[in-house]
Amino acid sequence: MNAFDDREKAFEAKFHLDQEMEFKVRIRRDKLLGLWAAEQMGIGGDSAKIYALSVVDAEFDAADHDAGHKVARDFVANGVPIDEAAIRHQMTVLLVIAKEQILTELAR
Repeated sequence: MNAFDDREKAFEAKFHLDQEMEFKVRIRRDKLLGLWAAEQMGIGGDSAKIYALSVVDAEFDAADHDAGHKVARDFVANGVPIDEAAIRHQMTVLLVIAKEQILTELAR
């Protein structure tokens, strides 16, 4: 194997790790979003955790499109006066928090 092959394998491995990290961060963000949304709707305890998992699942459900759309629809259904722009902003904030949490966990 030559140096070019070694570099190619290294780039492929890094790409794979980066993709895995991005996936983990997105899933964590969606869980945090679900917990935040549950709080906004007055849902607590185990019900909040179950709701958060449903928000994570929305990312994989073609009918929901994504976690933000699910939360927006649930807010409307529950009379929570938070619009989709505010939800998207919260998702941006939570993405940073999720990344920090994952990196901290990996550093342990």
